[in-house]
Amino acid sequence: MKKQLSSFWLFALFCSFIFSGIAFASSQDEINDAMKLTPNIENGKKTYELCASCHADNGWGKEDGSFPAIAGQHRSVIIKQLADIRARNRDNPTMYPFAGNDVIGGAQGLEDVAEYISQLPKNTVVGQGDGTQLAKGTKMFKQMCSACHGDKGQGNAQAFFPRIQGQHYAYLLRQLQWMRDGRRKNANPAMLAIIKNMDDETLSAVADYVSRIEVDSSVSAIEKVAKGETLAFEPLNRSF
Repeated sequence: MKKQLSSFWLFALFCSFIFSGIAFASSQDEINDAMKLTPNIENGKKTYELCASCHADNGWGKEDGSFPAIAGQHRSVIIKQLADIRARNRDNPTMYPFAGNDVIGGAQGLEDVAEYISQLPKNTVVGQGDGTQLAKGTKMFKQMCSACHGDKGQGNAQAFFPRIQGQHYAYLLRQLQWMRDGRRKNANPAMLAIIKNMDDETLSAVADYVSRIEVDSSVSAIEKVAKGETLAFEPLNRSF
């Protein structure tokens, strides 16, 4: 009996490795496919109408951090996170119904909606922490975070490092905690090595500092509308 149970658990463990590998491969393959495509931004706009129910028409999310700001995020980062979510490489049950092929479409759908989101004006109404640990947060960010995320939190599109300027404090803190605690499976191993021994107070200080970084003044395609320039599309703007 013990031998049968031992064999069962070995088989189960083997299956877990096999299927986790398949999930990772499918995610990476889809990311690679999407990155090669030419976006249809009008199709991305139509897809985004569903996203807007949580992230808002402007993509600024909610100040309480229940939904992140995604406007102006790098196209590559959005593609990766969506692909990871639907391959179950990132646990996000709230997003599962919205990220499927039947909703967004395949690699082309990812490319389209990611391009649209990347062109939205960046968030300037940011939920912040209490401001009591900013000196510590500033020091930790410059020492530990800026090498990958940039000195202004601008990220790195080519390396899939997200733009974090303009992100809400509560969302930043939650994601840092989940990465440290192993709840977010698609975290970058290099980042895990940095934050694995940080306590909540330190993570809170970093998140608070990041939430206060001034959003850069680069002009997105959608912002050009306000200056009278003509685009091939109009940004989503609905009244509820």
